[in-house]
Amino acid sequence: MLTLYRTIFACCYIQVSYKIIMFLIIAFIIIIIIIIYYMISSSRCIDTNNKYVLISGCDTGIGHALAIELNQKGFNLFVGVLFPDNITILKEKLSSRAIVFHLDITKQETIDNAYDLIKTRTNSLHALVNNAGIITHGCIDWTSMKTMRRLMDVNFFGHVNMTKKFLPLLISKRNSRVVNVVSAGGLFTFPHTCAYSASKYALKSFSDCLRREMFPWNLHVSTIEPGALKTPMMSNYEQIWRNVWNELSIDVQQRWGIDYLNKNINKAMNSSFMINAASPLTVVRAIEHAVMNMKPRIHYRPDWQGKLIFFTLYLFPTWLSDMIIANIWNFVPDGVRHQLVN
Repeated sequence: MLTLYRTIFACCYIQVSYKIIMFLIIAFIIIIIIIIYYMISSSRCIDTNNKYVLISGCDTGIGHALAIELNQKGFNLFVGVLFPDNITILKEKLSSRAIVFHLDITKQETIDNAYDLIKTRTNSLHALVNNAGIITHGCIDWTSMKTMRRLMDVNFFGHVNMTKKFLPLLISKRNSRVVNVVSAGGLFTFPHTCAYSASKYALKSFSDCLRREMFPWNLHVSTIEPGALKTPMMSNYEQIWRNVWNELSIDVQQRWGIDYLNKNINKAMNSSFMINAASPLTVVRAIEHAVMNMKPRIHYRPDWQGKLIFFTLYLFPTWLSDMIIANIWNFVPDGVRHQLVN
């Protein structure tokens, strides 16, 4: 009887092992097929002939470089810049296929003017790149409601308005796309970035909703989510902090202390985030892929910070992320020692 049980058990074990092996083989084959499909599809690009792209925020940095790159690829471009002096500068770098014009995405009039200009040239857009953006730094206690609203106006409401205005031109044909330059700060929020991160969280959420609603229209929606970049924003990092500090009331300055300000600036400027910040060209390449590829990705995290630091902290349990951040930013404000004890 014991021998019979052993035989039955051995047969069952062999059958289970066989099924597991077959499952692993099938899973491996499926993964290989997916990888091959992804590699093939990610290398296929659209024909740029007679394709129109609208880009905002092209005065400097990412938008400026992107306009030059896409112009060289053969796109017809509508290039929005905020400051009039930059119109002439950028025109000299672009071909006759590009139209450079003043665009303030917080002003309805300039958005309407852009729409009228574009309608004289085409009835469809291949892509809208919402790139314009501003930044500030400092604690929530330091950030005025005026500044909060200003960042939301530029980094969120301006892009929402642009998208809604040009949506009819985008969905007039299939396979168009909206590319929103968000930030890894829209995935995980570090201290002293409230106004900026909140605006980027809002834009990321808007992008997710837009993508799901526009699925029947075959409108692709991609977000670009980099970490720190070597842009003009970074070169002004310390000055932004000190400008914010100098506008604070005396009681707020006394509550936090100048030592808290200086330590945070020194900590950030000597961190690997700043020292090893990625080149803006990594973001330009990601946007270029989202605009040109037959199968654009939903989320692009083109640099090591977006992939490794921000995404990892986002996946961690909240208590663990909070503990890590508290140990890194461990500077104590002056006012803490005056707190009452229950």
